[in-house]
Formats: sequence, structure tokens, C-alpha cells
Amino acid sequence: MPKYMTKQRKLLTDYLTQHIDENLSAGQIAQALSDTISKSAVYRNLSDMEAEGKLHRVAAGGSREVIYRYSGGTTCSQSLHLSCKKCGKTMHMQKQLADSLVDKVAESNDFAIDKGETVIYGICAGCQNK
Repeated sequence: MPKYMTKQRKLLTDYLTQHIDENLSAGQIAQALSDTISKSAVYRNLSDMEAEGKLHRVAAGGSREVIYRYSGGTTCSQSLHLSCKKCGKTMHMQKQLADSLVDKVAESNDFAIDKGETVIYGICAGCQNK
């Protein structure tokens, strides 16, 4: 059940809405909002929002840092995600391609992929061209 929308939670939600599908650490979020929200309130609200399914928590590759990706609890549940290891940009895989991949894995490995929790890491076109 969603919690009451406090002023701090509204500011955090507004910030995350502006950074939808980006991979952000709690520290990055707390730093960006340091003038308006305490660090402890950021961590507490991130935990609550994760429990509500509004954001996804993943371990950053090669470190102990935790990364959050805000989805608002809607569009991401049926999307495979592509995440750039260089710039951190995350995007939805084209639906037709994602559906084909999910079907092939289910057919050949008898395994059902949880789309909303799946992230495929690589290098985006922008970073490949640098």
C-alpha cells in the first residue's frame, strides 16, 4: 500500500520522474536533493518505493553499490531493459524483439524470464561512437 505523499516524498518522486529509467545510486539521488531532503529521508523513501514496486534495485557491476531505476510501477513491468555500462543510460528493448527473445528462451530452455527484472548490459550507440 502506498505511503502518504509527504513533501519530501513528492520532491523525491518529482526528481525520479525526471530521471525515469536511469540508473542512479542512493548517494547520487541524496546529493542531487541535498538542499531539500535529508539523506536518511532519501534512503527511507527509496526503500518504501522499492517495496511498492515503483523502482527497481540492482547491484552495480563490480562494486557493492546499489543502483535504483525508477519506473513509476507501470511501463517497466513488461519490458526488457538495456543498460549502458559506460554512461548508465537504461532503455526499454523494442517490444517485438524482447517478446521474441523471451519466447525463444522459454522454448529452448523451459525458462520464463521476468521482463521487469531483466537488464541486459552492454554499450549504447552514443558511447560506441565516442
